[in-house]
Amino acid sequence: MAKEKRKDKKGYMLRIGECQRTDGRYSYSYTDRWKKRHTVYANSLVDLREKEKQIRMDIDSGINPNAAKALTVNDMFDRFIERKYDIKPTTRAKYYFDFDHYVREGFGKQKIGEVHYSDVKKFYYDLLEGNKLKPGTLDGVNTVLHQTFQLAVRDEVIRGNPTEGVMAEIKRSDLWVKPKRHALTLPEQKELMDYISDNHMFKGWVPLITVLLGTGMRIGECLGLRWEDIDLDKRLIRVDHNLVEYKDKKLGKMVHSIQSTKTRAGVRVIPMIDEVYEAFITEFEFQQCTGFCTEEISGYLGFIFATTDGNVMKRSAVNNAIHRIVDIHNEEENKKAKAEKREPNLIPQFTAHQLRHTFCTRFCENETNLKVIQEIMGHADITTTMDIYAEASPEKKQEIMTNLQGKIF
Repeated sequence: MAKEKRKDKKGYMLRIGECQRTDGRYSYSYTDRWKKRHTVYANSLVDLREKEKQIRMDIDSGINPNAAKALTVNDMFDRFIERKYDIKPTTRAKYYFDFDHYVREGFGKQKIGEVHYSDVKKFYYDLLEGNKLKPGTLDGVNTVLHQTFQLAVRDEVIRGNPTEGVMAEIKRSDLWVKPKRHALTLPEQKELMDYISDNHMFKGWVPLITVLLGTGMRIGECLGLRWEDIDLDKRLIRVDHNLVEYKDKKLGKMVHSIQSTKTRAGVRVIPMIDEVYEAFITEFEFQQCTGFCTEEISGYLGFIFATTDGNVMKRSAVNNAIHRIVDIHNEEENKKAKAEKREPNLIPQFTAHQLRHTFCTRFCENETNLKVIQEIMGHADITTTMDIYAEASPEKKQEIMTNLQGKIF
């Protein structure tokens, strides 16, 4: 005898696993591919079957819908960062900083299976508009969130990555205005070097600033230089490591370490121009009187740029000194210009990294071989050199336009 078909109170046929409860609600019970039983509920048969459809799609795709309902974005990030074995300590520290400061207490508490493209987009716009987050910082937040959701996709928790394409859309909007760090002009550069060379208070900074300005090295590469990394006879500098400072999550404090260069292309040899050679000689002769660096970091000894107490120079100390130099110079120059009834020759505030921009700008103004520029700068991609660092100065543009006189018409 055929088994009688089950129906709900309205006479609709019920499928296997479906049931109508005494209170009128509907339920659907099923076993997932991990042999676990689950039940979902709905107020109507139509709503229940929509849920069934999603469950079948998830199971067919290998997705675990229950994990998506249980895990939060925070849970997934913690899983991601614990299993991220192939990143440098500085990158790990940055991931923690960006996530803990901008994601964990709000967006991060959402269930990962409930986050959609529009939710991510709104969150990013809120950070830009409400929190006044800088575009570069938002880029960092997106980097860590994108990788977190990508792990969820690969772990079969969700079907697709909701961060996919969001940043591309935002970067096309009017809100995305990434400030450009400008290079010093030739007059500003000359004003700076003349001032610190003639000022007893800042004369000790001349060798370091000269090396930064005359080589285009990143600040960490420069501060990580040891005497054994330079060949004064051949006038060559070998760059193959980087001095970094970051907050160690376990220790709860800032630590120094030596790491590999930013990219493989960062390993390079830089010839010394005369000013850089003289700067190293000056620093060596000075330390013969005051003492050489005695601090050891990650097994490295003999660092060139050190404090008077024998410790390695910190990048924050370099940038603080630069800001102090600019402030005092501009204050003195304003008074002098007012007394002499002329316009002051002011220096804009800048960082040690902008000395790298300045070097590359001067380099591009005087060299046409892009391969040479790329290798000296240590860029993996020449577009980085041309699109980000190379900047046409007002003086250079004026010079080029003057050279065009009589050559167009």
